[in-house]
Amino acid sequence: MRPSPPAALVLAGALVALAPRACPERGDPVWVRIPPNAPVEEVAESLAARRIVRSAERFTRYAQRTGREWEIEPGAYLLRPGTSERRVLARLRAGRPEALRIRVEAGVWLVELAPVLSRVFAWPLDSVVAATRDSALRAGLGTRAETLEGYLPPGLYYVPVTSTPLGWLRALADTFETRWRPEWTARLVTLGMSRHDAVTLASIIEGEGGDSSELALISSVYHNRLARGLRLEADPTVVYARGSRNRLYNKHYAFESPYNTYQVKGLPPGPIGQPSSASLQAALHPAETAYLYFVATPDGRHRFAQSYREHLANIRALRRR
Repeated sequence: MRPSPPAALVLAGALVALAPRACPERGDPVWVRIPPNAPVEEVAESLAARRIVRSAERFTRYAQRTGREWEIEPGAYLLRPGTSERRVLARLRAGRPEALRIRVEAGVWLVELAPVLSRVFAWPLDSVVAATRDSALRAGLGTRAETLEGYLPPGLYYVPVTSTPLGWLRALADTFETRWRPEWTARLVTLGMSRHDAVTLASIIEGEGGDSSELALISSVYHNRLARGLRLEADPTVVYARGSRNRLYNKHYAFESPYNTYQVKGLPPGPIGQPSSASLQAALHPAETAYLYFVATPDGRHRFAQSYREHLANIRALRRR
């Protein structure tokens, strides 16, 4: 909250962690897609272009000599450069589906996730973006936003390389529904909130980062400000509105966007990232406080205040440190 230092929004580790299954061959593994009914010569050229095999001609001759050139199964395979013709052909004949292990980090934005998925799975970026805007998925989840932002649960996933963007996002939407607790729905009635409101608030709490023990306190500040008709003045919404995780300066708080809660009252139109279950819990169960302000401390925690005067005193104390 202004004039506090900008929230620490750099995610711990990679936004999406990718780890292929271990293989005994040398070199970094690469994906090779074999289309249906591809002639062995075409397969060999694709393998050689990625340096999986040393020579397309040698691989073609080996496959023909063993009489197995017609036994190659279509699909996507994770192979290492320098693998022997015998081992490559055995893998292509087995036709075993491959999968990537993908970790979606809490707080990641769709605009950050989409290019990674496009690059890793060789999905056209416009297909990934279109899938995040699928109207049927959005309607099923009850989101009022234009995308699935906020509804892709953080966690570790094994994704077959044969998946489609829409198919994978549909699976994530199912995961969101599975993780949503029945008691949370009852709690929404008590708070007078929709699920979309709760997910949006949880994403803001997630964006503030810091110590997990303070999530309910941060939530209490936002609930108190909403109840009083005050602007949320949440730094993470400004960061999201700008589309950049770079440091905030005073001029950025005037950035015009329905997501900038320094400029608009109430919650933004939708989530500003993927909230964790802990942040969802905090959004639905805020601590009972009179706090209206908080400021981040160098150790990642926060100092809370009931009045603006107390808030300014906290800021001065931190600056002296």
